Amino acid sequence: MARSKTMNDLQGARSGGKRWALSLLMAVVAVLGFALPFAAANGADSGESSGPGSGSVYVIPVKNTVESGLASFLDRALTEAEEAEASLVVLKIDTPGGELLSAEEIGIRIRDAKIPTLAYVEGNAASAGAYIALSADRIVMAPGSAIGAAMLVNASGQAVESPKEVSFWSSKMRSAAETNGRNGEIAIGMVNPDLTVEMEEIGRTKEKGEIISLSAEEALKVGFADAVAGSVDEAISWSGLNNWSTVEINPTAAERLASWLTGISTLLLIIGIAGIVIEMIVPGFGVPGIAGIVAFGLYFFGQYIAGFAGMESIVFFILGIVLLVLEMFVPSFGLLGLLGAAGVIAGIVIGAYDTGDALTSLGIAAGVALVVIAIFVYIFRKRGIWNRFILKESLTTEQGFVPNGNRTAWIGKEGVTLSPLRPAGAAEVDGQRIDVVSLGQFIEAGRRIRVTAADGTRIVVTEIE
Repeated sequence: MARSKTMNDLQGARSGGKRWALSLLMAVVAVLGFALPFAAANGADSGESSGPGSGSVYVIPVKNTVESGLASFLDRALTEAEEAEASLVVLKIDTPGGELLSAEEIGIRIRDAKIPTLAYVEGNAASAGAYIALSADRIVMAPGSAIGAAMLVNASGQAVESPKEVSFWSSKMRSAAETNGRNGEIAIGMVNPDLTVEMEEIGRTKEKGEIISLSAEEALKVGFADAVAGSVDEAISWSGLNNWSTVEINPTAAERLASWLTGISTLLLIIGIAGIVIEMIVPGFGVPGIAGIVAFGLYFFGQYIAGFAGMESIVFFILGIVLLVLEMFVPSFGLLGLLGAAGVIAGIVIGAYDTGDALTSLGIAAGVALVVIAIFVYIFRKRGIWNRFILKESLTTEQGFVPNGNRTAWIGKEGVTLSPLRPAGAAEVDGQRIDVVSLGQFIEAGRRIRVTAADGTRIVVTEIE
């Protein structure tokens, strides 16, 4: 009985231990189940995870004139922000506008960005700048800033009246506005002066002949701005971020130089064409040739840094120049010249941002360069390469040239042949040795002769029977 009681006691103890262990395990699970969500929530609040209220913000300036160099820079900056998985990109805009093709490329790149974009208009978002701002997900404007005035103008600042071009750009502005829920009619009113637009929110009507330009407060009321903020940090805070790190992206020195060079590409082409041609047809100066080579070098450097020109365009251009030089010295009936001109044009066009724009710039540059070349050639006409093929010397007695004298005095005089006349030969007449010619008959040496005619350089004689 004692043994049996002892075994029962042991079994009871084991059963109690199991129950105690099971109870402890359940308690631990319960504690962990409560603690883990709490810890996760605390981690999100502390900013240790990349939640919607934290992360990096890339600030990219969009300043000065909109052109191809700016498009290349913005593409590079947005790519960096995407690779860094930034929480937000802020486009700090202050531009009077610029090239529409470049603006369209920038707008497409912004809309295709893999991260949220915010346009902060700190000055003016005019013309192409307005299109860039409308392409961003959200727009925040600084007090005193403005957006709009996107009417098309030509190079001289005159309004473009082509219905086709106005309609095309109007559709682009409308599409950019409506993509983010903004009033497309107002966007068209920024481009087309012939449209009447009612803006009831600000009690204003845009009449025909006017172009819409909105202040920050007006843009906020009509929905063309989502907020008004005094600084970039305020705009970022408004966007919902409360714990961020700012990364400023600025153009490199090479990008700034490329942006400037692409802006004066037509001038560089004028200097390049004029300098090379002048050096070829009026050699000896050196300065025009050097200036032309430097100008073309800067043109291709700017296009290369901007990401438009490749090595193939440079090879085409150099080959074209070589062929043009060979045309000056190797007779090819113009074939080398045509191939050279084609190579130069191909190199310039391939290395440009836009083919149509490049051809236009090249045409303008060629026209202006021809005028410069004509003026230069006229001033230095005595040193031109054509002087190698033109006899400029005049045979005058002052310079020692003695023309043939009057030989009629020899007519009727007699003499003796010094050599056989077949029919030309030599004779002694009146004590002088002269060259004579018979009328075709053979006259032996030592025969008596008489001069019967003297015309030009010829003295005609006959044998005396």
